[in-house]
Amino acid sequence: MKRIIKENANVDDVVNDCDSSIHMKKEVYDGSEPVNEGVTKDDDNVNNMSLLYEDIVLKWKYLSPKRMMLKEALTFEDDAQLLEEVIVKGFLNMGLALGCLQVEQSTVAIREVFGRYEDVLEPGCHCVPWFMGRQIAGYLSLRVQQLDVHCETKTKDNVFVTVVASVQYRALAEKAVDAFYKLTNTREQIQAYVFDVIRATVPKMELDSSFEQKNDIAKAVEEELEKAMSAYGYEIVQTLIVDIEPDEHVKKAMNEINAAARLRVAANEKAEAEKILYIKRAEGDAESKYLAGLGIARQRQAIVDGLRDSVVAFAENVPGTSSKDVMDMVLVTQYFDTLKEIGASSKSNSIFVPHGPGAVKDIASQVREGLLQGNVAGH
Repeated sequence: MKRIIKENANVDDVVNDCDSSIHMKKEVYDGSEPVNEGVTKDDDNVNNMSLLYEDIVLKWKYLSPKRMMLKEALTFEDDAQLLEEVIVKGFLNMGLALGCLQVEQSTVAIREVFGRYEDVLEPGCHCVPWFMGRQIAGYLSLRVQQLDVHCETKTKDNVFVTVVASVQYRALAEKAVDAFYKLTNTREQIQAYVFDVIRATVPKMELDSSFEQKNDIAKAVEEELEKAMSAYGYEIVQTLIVDIEPDEHVKKAMNEINAAARLRVAANEKAEAEKILYIKRAEGDAESKYLAGLGIARQRQAIVDGLRDSVVAFAENVPGTSSKDVMDMVLVTQYFDTLKEIGASSKSNSIFVPHGPGAVKDIASQVREGLLQGNVAGH
């Protein structure tokens, strides 16, 4: 079926000939009925694809780039993609037929001979001749894996909580045989150990203590898992208690207790602030009254000194007058000054003062009597 194209062949004939050959072989590979040249579905795929590749090379050799880009671009892209897929699949099928396989990075494969363990295959390409009874029993990942376990338990103060533990573990390469053959379900095994440790540790703690001692719980779980899983070829990288979830009603009650405690503290602080404010106000009032008393005392002392000086000066300048006459005159003067102030003030209330020709004398008599009664009471 090999074609020979002459150097002086017509370009259009080459194009038509190559196109018919390529599409014919494409239909054969896809499983459709043969078109011509006696090619059947039972023909060897490798031979068909080699001829297809030869036709594509001939097309590139004899057709100009411009003509290919304008006329044959889409057809050639489809054929090239098909060619690539077929070549890759062909090599894979050939490798499988010869017993060749690859092991991915961070993974090991377990090889057996007639069902009996033989070897651990590292990452890379390996030959496992199936016709000699060798086969791959399975693959084991060496990557770190994580398992989240939700465990419901009860605390010492009879509060049901859900403890969420996160276990990070991985299989050891040097113990790959134990990890592959000794355990059927690794995750369920780890989960059982986590349940056992948490339900033996948390009931010894109160709810508040369980939140404070999360690291202690995680440490206890990790120690138990490390001791148990090391015999199966697994390493416990880290164990974390990521959450402790009480019942919704319990959480609501805890929030209310916390809010009430904070309100109580706030009320105490507010009362203390008001107490300090009242004390400061009383101290200020006492200080102001003390200072006002000092002012009044000094004012009265000044008035007495002034009156004394006035009486002495008046008695010296007006012969025949006594101290009584001078005091009466001073009282009359202050009396009229008081009436003047009352009348001049717009905010003063109505005050009825008995006034007449003898009013001044009566007022003076009342003042003197008050002074005399005060002296008698003092003695």
